[in-house]
Amino acid sequence: MIGKITSKIGASLKNKRVNVFFLFLLFSFVILIFSKLSKDYTNTLAFQIEKLNVPEEQVILNDSTTIDITLKTHGFRWFNYYFNTPKISVDFTKDVSKKDKMYIWSQSKDYLKNTQFDKEVQILNVSPDTLLFRYDSNMVKKVPVTLDADIKFSAGYNVFGAMKLEPDSVTVIGPHVLVKEIKEIETEKLSLEEIRTDIEEPISIILPENSIDLKFSAKTIMVKAEVKKFTEGTLKVPVEVINIPKNINLKYFPKEVNVAYFVSLDNFNTVNAEDFKVICNYKNVTGNQTFLVPELVKYPDKVKSAKINHQQIEFIIIK
Repeated sequence: MIGKITSKIGASLKNKRVNVFFLFLLFSFVILIFSKLSKDYTNTLAFQIEKLNVPEEQVILNDSTTIDITLKTHGFRWFNYYFNTPKISVDFTKDVSKKDKMYIWSQSKDYLKNTQFDKEVQILNVSPDTLLFRYDSNMVKKVPVTLDADIKFSAGYNVFGAMKLEPDSVTVIGPHVLVKEIKEIETEKLSLEEIRTDIEEPISIILPENSIDLKFSAKTIMVKAEVKKFTEGTLKVPVEVINIPKNINLKYFPKEVNVAYFVSLDNFNTVNAEDFKVICNYKNVTGNQTFLVPELVKYPDKVKSAKINHQQIEFIIIK
């Protein structure tokens, strides 16, 4: 069945009369299109504003962005407008006037006709007939970047040292009224799980509102961190009591406390009790209190975290 249909279609295409018919049909269609496009039509289009020669020390706020223009022209011109975004150029050296921190554009239809349209286009209406452009002086400000991160490490692994942001700040350039309000720039959330190798991840910053009028030195930063295997250690560290009055003879127990610390496996054997310092401040004793509270006031940079396992130091006063 399918074979018969295919053979009939092939035979029809070989028929000269059919080919001539389709040729005339195509020719008629082309003539119809050209006839339609050669006629004049009236329509209203939103033209985008293209700002030219804006003074470098100033920035134009995003106020007037489009202008509606009613045109009468032939179909070929409309065909071009529909496939290319129509624009009106505003030259800030000659097309505008300046008043009260504002540029004012108010040009006649004849001016537009002579400067931005050809003879085949008739301008019927311009709305609005006046454009207002607020402006402000540029401000340059360096703003710190704040990382929003949720990083989960594999058991026994953690960051060695500090997590780095490159760059750790962003230069913002724009209108003074907008830039002065920016105190910091946050990143998108960085979520990582089961991390056991070094971190080197790009992350985008979150642009503030009205960012269309702002320029940023960077919109993506790199998050870097050295990740190492960590282990826990425990050392006995002597307790030192400070601020004991001269007229008091104080005896306290225990003389040492256990300090648990978290350190990279590479540095485990380099940590000593002398690297830590535990004190009790007698000035913090109140009323009939008979114990001191130990504080860990020093531990080495190579140690990720440390804590005292003993929470109280008992004492007596010997007269």
